[in-house]
Amino acid sequence: MNPTWNAIRSGLERGVIELRQTFTTAQDLWGYLFPAVVLLVVMTVMRDSEVPGTGFSLGAMALPSVLGMNVAYGGLVNIAQHLAVEREDGTLLRAKAVPGGMLGYLVGKIVGIAGAVLVSLVLVLVPGMFLFDGLALTGVGTWLGLLGVVALGLVATMPIGAALGSLFPNARSIGLLFLPIIGLIAISGIFYPVTSYPEWIQWIAQAFPIYWLGLGMRSALLPEALVAAEIGESWRHLETLAALGAWAVVGLAVAPIVLRRMARRESGSSVAARREKALQRVA
Repeated sequence: MNPTWNAIRSGLERGVIELRQTFTTAQDLWGYLFPAVVLLVVMTVMRDSEVPGTGFSLGAMALPSVLGMNVAYGGLVNIAQHLAVEREDGTLLRAKAVPGGMLGYLVGKIVGIAGAVLVSLVLVLVPGMFLFDGLALTGVGTWLGLLGVVALGLVATMPIGAALGSLFPNARSIGLLFLPIIGLIAISGIFYPVTSYPEWIQWIAQAFPIYWLGLGMRSALLPEALVAAEIGESWRHLETLAALGAWAVVGLAVAPIVLRRMARRESGSSVAARREKALQRVA
C-alpha cells in the first residue's frame, strides 16, 4: 500500500478515536458544554435588545456570529494548544520516529479538532433555533451556505493555528494567544454590529478571519433585511470567499515549512529538557 495513503488512513482512524474519547471524559465534556451554556446565556440576556435601526433581536443576530467565532477559535487556538502540549510530552517525537508518523499525526489532529468544532456548533445552534426567532433556517441553500462557511473557515484557520502552535515552546505559553484573540472577537462584530465602531477599527477587524467567518455565518442564517447593519449594506460573499481563501493559501504555504522545522528540532534531549523545566516550575 502507498505509504502516504497508509499514513492518511491511520490519521483518519486516530482522529475519529480521539474525538470519540472526548465524549467519555468529564473534562472534555465540560469543555464542550460550559462555553456553549455561557454563550447561550449571554445571547439570551441580549435577546430583548435590538440591532440599531431595525426591530431585530441583538441576541438572534449574535447567534450566527458566535458560530463563526467558534470555528475561528477552534481552528486557531485548539490545534495550537494540542501541538504545544504534545510537543512537550513527547508525542510529536514518537510520531516523528514512525515512517509517515508526522503526516498521520497531523491528519488525526485535523479530524479530531474539526469534529470537536462541529460538536460545539451543534451545541449552540440547536438550542438557539428554539430560543431566537427570525433566523432563516429553512431551505437547502441555508444549510449548504452554513456548511460551506464552516469548511472554508477551518481550512483558513487550522494551518495558521498549527503554525502558531509549533512556535510556542510549551503549553503554558499558549496563553499569550488568548489576549489578541479576545481583542479581535471584541472588534469583529460578533456581539454587536461592526458598523457601530470607528472606521479604523473596522479595517483592523477585516484583516482577520474572525470577522469574515462571522459575516459568512450571518449571511447564511439571517434574513436579508439585516444586511443593513453590515459594512456597505452587503453580505459581500465574494469578499468573504477571497479573504478566507487568502488566509487558507497563506496558512497552507507557511504551516508545512514551520512544522517541518519544528519536527527537525525535536529530539529526546529537547523533550527531556522541557520536562525538566516543567518539573522545576512545579517544585
